[in-house]
Amino acid sequence: MTRGIVLGLLFLCLAAAMPAAGKKEEGPIVEVTGIVRLVGNAPFHELVISGPDGEWYIAKEDDYKLKDLQYRAVTIEGEEAIAYLTFANGFPAGERRTLKNIKIIKVQ
Repeated sequence: MTRGIVLGLLFLCLAAAMPAAGKKEEGPIVEVTGIVRLVGNAPFHELVISGPDGEWYIAKEDDYKLKDLQYRAVTIEGEEAIAYLTFANGFPAGERRTLKNIKIIKVQ
């Protein structure tokens, strides 16, 4: 009898926690214009769009779309995610803007 009660409570707790485990929040769609740059060195390089409004890092799964457009001005559209960075001592270190699911609108 007690085993059934314990299993029932465990099941209720796990069922309540399930929605929090798999939720993924999509960011707003933004349009960005800037120069495509490659930063870092192999194997940890990243593509960055540098424009007058800031810098946006391109997600690894989308970097093949811009790899051949380095040092060219582009306008792209993508889903923006912002990560707030902190130093080891807890002070803020700025923010990192990342674009994923990008679509090239214009190449100049």
